[in-house]
Amino acid sequence: MKKLFAIVALVAACTFGATSSLRAQEDVAEATEQVDTAAVDTAAVEATDAEAETEAAPVVEEESEGIFKTLKTKYIEGGAGFMSLVAIALVLGLAFCIERVIYLSLAQINTRKFTKDLAAKVAAGDVAGAIDFCKGTRGPVAQVSRKAMECLASTDRNDIGTIESTINMEAEVQGSYLEQNCSWITLFIAMAPSLGFLGTVIGMVMAFDDIQRAGDISPTVVAGGMKVALITTIFGIIVALILQVFYNYILAKVESLTSNMEEAAQELLTMCVQSDKCKK
Repeated sequence: MKKLFAIVALVAACTFGATSSLRAQEDVAEATEQVDTAAVDTAAVEATDAEAETEAAPVVEEESEGIFKTLKTKYIEGGAGFMSLVAIALVLGLAFCIERVIYLSLAQINTRKFTKDLAAKVAAGDVAGAIDFCKGTRGPVAQVSRKAMECLASTDRNDIGTIESTINMEAEVQGSYLEQNCSWITLFIAMAPSLGFLGTVIGMVMAFDDIQRAGDISPTVVAGGMKVALITTIFGIIVALILQVFYNYILAKVESLTSNMEEAAQELLTMCVQSDKCKK
């Protein structure tokens, strides 16, 4: 009996051990399969992301090309004649605006520092040095000051009345230089929407001609002429808005330089009155 129990126990132990071993192998196999599945899923996700990124770049390029192509198409649909005139108005208007912006930017100086240095030279009696200092400085303030110093250095125009009238006349001349070519900018600002409205009228006439030829007032017949009318109007208004922004900036610069000249004129009169070379 003892041998029988021992054999049964041995068989049971071997069976339990084999079962445990099989379960362990199955667990390892399941874990390996999960790892492999996760790796496959990760690779698939990365491949999908890569494909999405690859597809995204052409989409951006297609969108940018689409905008340029759309503008080009709309420009052509608006009619080469009037759309070319609107484009010429934009180019010429921008050319005058850029010229004025550069001129006014170069004419801007530190007025207070300039008048302070000029007053120091006049107080020291170095009027010739003050004239050279004005000649070496750009801008309308320096030109007005140069005229005042030349009057102060002369023997027949060094009275305060003559100096004041000279300053006023030179300030008017420099002010006209500042506003030079601004009339051309206003012309193109008015011309651009006018050309657009002219294109609108022509588009309406084209639409009525199409209606007359077709004998029908369907949307398809009127669409062509109406499209030309709206496109030319839109481009004309856009050009006018662009030029108007530049024109307002130029006017602000002109006003700033004009106020600087007025401030400098007061300082010039004061330093001339205090100078020994001025006839009281």
